[in-house]
Order: sequence, then structure tokens, then C-alpha cells
Amino acid sequence: MDGSIDLLDASSALDLNNIRYQLIRLEDTIIFHLIERVQFPLNPTIYTPNAIHIPNHTGSFLDWILHQQERIHAQVRRYQAPDEYAFFPSDLPEPILAPLQWPVLLHPNTVNGNQKLKESYINHILPAACSTTAADDHGETRENYGSTAVSDVACLQALSRRIHFGKFVAEAKFREDPEKYAKMIRARDEEGLERAITNEAVEKQVLKRLELKAKTYGTDPMAEKEGAKGGAAAPKINVEAVVAMYKDYVIPQTKEIEIEYLLQRLDGLEEEEPKAKQRQPDPHGQRKRDIRRAGIVGENRRQNGQA
Repeated sequence: MDGSIDLLDASSALDLNNIRYQLIRLEDTIIFHLIERVQFPLNPTIYTPNAIHIPNHTGSFLDWILHQQERIHAQVRRYQAPDEYAFFPSDLPEPILAPLQWPVLLHPNTVNGNQKLKESYINHILPAACSTTAADDHGETRENYGSTAVSDVACLQALSRRIHFGKFVAEAKFREDPEKYAKMIRARDEEGLERAITNEAVEKQVLKRLELKAKTYGTDPMAEKEGAKGGAAAPKINVEAVVAMYKDYVIPQTKEIEIEYLLQRLDGLEEEEPKAKQRQPDPHGQRKRDIRRAGIVGENRRQNGQA
């Protein structure tokens, strides 16, 4: 978990300025991880179920490594943090460390966009970013399948954190204008919610910043001097692929997370309101009962000669 935002402080964690700063930091993390990943071939074999034999496992090599790493990280509380979401949440061991006392930052929800993210990463993001193709996969004995998959895990976990931070954005915006959002949530107005959470100017800024970062991080700082001596060094990453990753997948899937979260934001609350109203004392009814009780007592006293 990145320490730039204090998730133990609810006011800090749900401040939109702090959230935006965290998202900017995650851009750096994602680009650097992707630069590490594209130094290896595409290696589609590691994404194909049963292409590599693993005892007691029927999925892909990537799924096996990702699952094993999640099991280890779960034991040191990673997935108890409100900004971390596992790809295999139903099969994680309990932590060996004592739980932290996290504040309640988000409304209880079941939103997890990791499976769609993983499919987009394997089928679209990687093929665009990698300079090699499936034909460059020469088999288990010649390629760095292990290193490739470990790099994939780092990329996927950073991307997962990024899109699920959409929940924090959605919660912060909901708290700014709960009546506005509650009306759209009750109407299941997904288009209205999307319009409310979208800021096209900010999205354009994000894409421009990503382009600049990808160019900067993907270029050897000595390349300009060496290029003058003959031949510019090739960039470490496809800048257009990085921008397209955000434009076509990261930003849209973050919005989907936000909308799905908001659609569950009132769950449980609407059911409790009628019950709360039933539990509230009726002052007029209580007064009638008091008057009736006083009348009964007075009548009993008269009958007993105590009037």
C-alpha cells in the first residue's frame, strides 16, 4: 500500500485533492511496472489455461502465480486495507498480524472489477505495449516465463488499485451532494451518474500528463548525447500504448467501478429508514395515553372515596 494517503484518517482519505494526488502517484507506478514488463516477449503461453502443467491447478500460469502471491500478501493484511482488492478473494488465508483499526470509509459493497481488468490487460493492453508478438514465444525452456508473470502481477495489482480508487472518488462526490446522487441512485439512472462523475477537462489533463511521463520515463537520460554521436536510442515503451491504456481501459473501468459503487450506496439505508420511523415515539399518541391513564386513576379514586 502506498503511504502517500492516510487511509486511517477518514477526512484525509475522502478529500478529493488527496485522492487525485494518489491517482497521479499511481500513474508513475503503473508506467514503471509496464516498462519492466515490456522488456520481455508477449509470451501468450503463460495466459493460456493448462498450457504449462502445474499440479492441482487447472488455470493459467499467470493465475497460479497471482493466486500464490495473493495468499502470501493476505497473511500480512494486504487485503484488509480498504484500497486493495484481490483477484482471488474467495480463497485467501487469515492474516498472521493483528488487524488494524480502519475507519469506515466506504459503504459496504460487492464491487470488484479485477476479472474484467485482467481480461483487458491480457487481450488488449499487453499486445499493444509489447514490441514482440506471439510468434516470438519460443517455449518454456527458452523464455523468461517466471519473470514475465511476476512483472504481470505487479502491473495488475497497480492497475487494480487505480481503478478501485474510483470508490473513494464516488464516495467523496456522494458526500458533497447526497440528495443529488440519491435521486439518481433510486432511479437507477446510470447515464446521469456517469455525467455527474465525469470531468472531461481532467481526463484530458491525465492523458497529456501520461504522454509526457511515458516519454520521459521511457527515454535514457543520456540518449540525447549518445544520439548526437550516431543513432538515437529506442524508447523503452510505446508511448501511444500507455495513453491508449488509460483512455480505453483504465479511465472507463474506473468510471464503471464508481457507478456500480454508487448504485449500491443506499443499500441497507433505505430499509432502515421506515424502521427508524416506526421506532420514533408519537408525542400525540403518548399524550392521549397519559390522559386516558390519568382518567382511569381518577375514576378509581372516586370509587374508593379518595376524590
